[in-house]
Amino acid sequence: MLERDYIMRLVREFAEALELLLNKKDRDTQREEIRTMYTRYVGPYEFYHTAAVEDVMQSFEQYPEEERLNRMEMLAELYYVETSLVSGPVREMMLGKALAIFDFVDSHDRTYSLTRIEKMGEIRREIKKLRS
Repeated sequence: MLERDYIMRLVREFAEALELLLNKKDRDTQREEIRTMYTRYVGPYEFYHTAAVEDVMQSFEQYPEEERLNRMEMLAELYYVETSLVSGPVREMMLGKALAIFDFVDSHDRTYSLTRIEKMGEIRREIKKLRS
């Protein structure tokens, strides 16, 4: 029970921090805060930007099973938000990682999320647009 309360508080805190980040206008400030959010909620920024999707997925084994999907979704959200701050191949790579993680969470989570489904559709359209 305490573990579940902890992760729910963490998810709420993450959502609030993400909302504050999105309301900032300065892109440099957004980049700095995203780096901080990676470290605080999922792990080292450098790792998540250089590792292959398989390694990223495997890295979540460090978390208790009750936290794993929530943390994975946090990372997918960070990738998704950060794609608005990058371009070119980096953007496509991050969109691909976000989609892979959202897809995994969607197939393993017992909670249906229309928001997640919509984001996955948007990411697919963006990837298709980038490849054409």
